[in-house]
Amino acid sequence: MDAIVKMLEKHQPFFEKISRNIYLQAIKDGFLGCMPIVLTSSIFLLIATLPGVVGITLPQPLIDWCNKLYNFTMGVMGIMVAGTTAKNFTASMNRRMPAGKVLNDGSTMVAAQCSMLLLAVTQFTTKFNGSELSVFDCTSMGTRGLFSAYIAAFITVWVYKFCVSRDLTIKLPKEVPGAIAQNFRDIIPFGGAVIICGIIDVVVRNLMGVPFSELLIKLLSPLFTAAETYPGLILIQAATAFFWFIGVHGPSIVQPGIDPIRLANQAENLQVLLAGGHPAHSLTFNMSLVGEFGGTGATFIVPLLLILFMKSKQLKAVGKASIVPVAFAVNEPLLFGAPMILNPYMLIPFVAAGCVNVSVAKFFIDNVGMNGFSFVVPWATPAPIGIFITTNFQLIALVFVAIIILLDAIIYLPFLKAYDKLLCDQEAERAAELGLESDGAATIAASTSAPAAEQTTAAVEPTAAAADSKPVADQPEPASDASAKKDVDGLKVLVLCAGAGTSAMLANAIKEGAAQTGENIASSAGAYGQHTAIMDQYDVIVLAPQVRSYYNDMKADTDRLGIKLLAPRGKEYIDLTRDPAGAIKWLRENLD
Repeated sequence: MDAIVKMLEKHQPFFEKISRNIYLQAIKDGFLGCMPIVLTSSIFLLIATLPGVVGITLPQPLIDWCNKLYNFTMGVMGIMVAGTTAKNFTASMNRRMPAGKVLNDGSTMVAAQCSMLLLAVTQFTTKFNGSELSVFDCTSMGTRGLFSAYIAAFITVWVYKFCVSRDLTIKLPKEVPGAIAQNFRDIIPFGGAVIICGIIDVVVRNLMGVPFSELLIKLLSPLFTAAETYPGLILIQAATAFFWFIGVHGPSIVQPGIDPIRLANQAENLQVLLAGGHPAHSLTFNMSLVGEFGGTGATFIVPLLLILFMKSKQLKAVGKASIVPVAFAVNEPLLFGAPMILNPYMLIPFVAAGCVNVSVAKFFIDNVGMNGFSFVVPWATPAPIGIFITTNFQLIALVFVAIIILLDAIIYLPFLKAYDKLLCDQEAERAAELGLESDGAATIAASTSAPAAEQTTAAVEPTAAAADSKPVADQPEPASDASAKKDVDGLKVLVLCAGAGTSAMLANAIKEGAAQTGENIASSAGAYGQHTAIMDQYDVIVLAPQVRSYYNDMKADTDRLGIKLLAPRGKEYIDLTRDPAGAIKWLRENLD
């Protein structure tokens, strides 16, 4: 087992390189930027549909209004993702641009949205009340258009890079205000990106008879079909857990490629549910509630197992500290505290538990009558509650939850017991060593107690006398704390992780520590990828372990802005979240 872990550690740089790929980063961060659309639209959808489950009939105008809000948010998801993906891809590309040449992220964002419409949306004319109207087919403006959104974003940014790098822009006299001049400089790349996507649209429609968005779905449908089989679901979940096990944020690598189909399947499930049918898609956005039941590795039950069945003081302490965060899918305290990351005892259950969960979920959906997930709930919703809601409050879903909790416990318990025995042996050895040291010290003290006391008194008295003989002004002051306080006073600290869950734990610890020590420190938590617009408002940025692989990219930005960048490693980070005063001390020690 140790040999396997050593092999994984050897290849960790390669996997981290994959996670830093600028295309994957842009997709992940662009989608993350649009999560408020997904979550907000789902609230209105729940308002419109769930009361009927318990026999409550809402006024039809209210239902229509909620559906309208859903359609005009989730229904334009593809357009929005095109913009946010282009914006994030532009930020990555700007780090690679020649000195003095910068891409305008506002312009690339708008250009990508226009280009996405060309690739995904069909325009036709129809008659209404005797008048001829021009109509947009909105089908691909939402989740069905996500692939078109990504392609439009990448094409747009590359066109801008080509034009700006070669000065293919309209230049105005220096007397023209900068904002106006920038608009003219963007005309050529903006037009180039739109024209290229327009040409692609014409070619695809004439050759294939479908818009570009439908072409991608048609070509990739075998892949989607394969992904929704048992082997496909297991492979997706195993890869996610495997990458996390070696210290690379697995969802960042695996999910960007499957997010479009996961969202499209969930939207289709919803349509089937509202029509009175059985939602049958298992590869959906909220399948992560099952595969990542309590966080990657399906760790929901693990803290309770540590508390109830482990004898090691370390594991019991980790269980108590992590049980609440893990309930809300923030399992980093467990991953780095136990630890589970790169722990050879944990490799098999960490990968296997999620795979078993998704397999059982597919079986329940295909054979037992449980609904496929239809409503979108926030990722931090406690998994049992989220599963119950998104299956439309089916009682069979509660049975399913109970079964996977039991299965996960069975999978984890033997490996935890083996690891617990190792830690208990280590703790016993340390206790024995401390006991010997204590006995030896007691023996020495007993044989020389009187002289030792005399020596101590003699040593103390001259020191006190020397201190008293000095003028007060000449006596050394405990200035180290004062100078350290000056170093951190007035700081603004931003903590970043993958989903703003773990980062909130450290940000809160810093706030609490500042209150305890009387420091004037402001701390905030955020998700990596959503920080670019606000990072210049902070003095210090702290990267959580799961986004530490982005350190080099982040360093280029923080150095340019004069911001201090810190990146504590796994266990150190978790220790800081539990020690508010220690978090302040750590900030002091790490500031230049």
